[in-house]
Amino acid sequence: MTSRTLPALVLLVALCGLCASLFGAATARAAEPLPVREIAEGIFVFEAPIALAGRANGGAIANVGFVLGRDAVAVIDTGGSLEAGERLLAAIRARTALPIRYVINTHVHPDHILGNGAFVAAGAEFIAHQRLPDALAARAAQYLSANEALVGARFAGTRIVPPTRTVSSALVLDLGDRRLRLETWPPAHTDNDLTVLDERTGTWFLGDLLFARHVPALDGSLKGWVATLRTLVTRQAARAVPGHGPAAMPWPEAAEPLRRYLDRLEADVRAVIKDGGTMQEAAGAAREEAGLWELFGEFNARNATSAYHELEWE
Repeated sequence: MTSRTLPALVLLVALCGLCASLFGAATARAAEPLPVREIAEGIFVFEAPIALAGRANGGAIANVGFVLGRDAVAVIDTGGSLEAGERLLAAIRARTALPIRYVINTHVHPDHILGNGAFVAAGAEFIAHQRLPDALAARAAQYLSANEALVGARFAGTRIVPPTRTVSSALVLDLGDRRLRLETWPPAHTDNDLTVLDERTGTWFLGDLLFARHVPALDGSLKGWVATLRTLVTRQAARAVPGHGPAAMPWPEAAEPLRRYLDRLEADVRAVIKDGGTMQEAAGAAREEAGLWELFGEFNARNATSAYHELEWE
């Protein structure tokens, strides 16, 4: 070894050490994949806990999933934080190197959409209901501040990523020998609900048009949701994926508890209005459903209040 080669060797060792350090740091920061399961051929879903967003779950409280085609991947909802989205991305990459072509958001709520940022670098096209951009713009600041307070440090880096393409009625996406049918719906759970049907397996991602175990949350139109469910249950599907609840459920049987709850909520609120009762009195609607749903206390009174506002001026 000459005196000339020594500095070069020292530099090489230093660079290798730096690379190893950077690699180790990157590895330490690598997202832990969400524990998804394959519910039908090429369709994977994360069954989220029934919980409010918090530090323990990092905002991963909504069912999210992805579909593998011959040529590309479609993601359906992304979770409630950048971390949740990164964990979903890690679950995808554990199963395929195919390009992620589409990220489809079923509606505007933060637990379904705030993980979008994890898929920007993948070059994905972000697709949603045509009314979602306005709803998201109106709520963006509140979504970020409220969920940062709930999730804490695990919310770091989360940002709003709006759709780059919207759907007014229906749209078919082809992943290569695999067609996904996207369909928009009138105001129901929200005013921007969108469903995704995998035509190959008959798997229907219903977003929060379908709740199971988790008490429904009304943010659109009670009458519209009831009407939409009447239409949905006439459609054929092998299985449905709810926004909250089991990863997959038989259809249309899965809709029955939700229909019962919404019917009871509507009947009770109408009775209060007919008797000249107040909005505060209406907040006790659907109490007999309390033992049948998780998070009932967190959402039911709000549902009843929303229903009262909708029904009182009919």
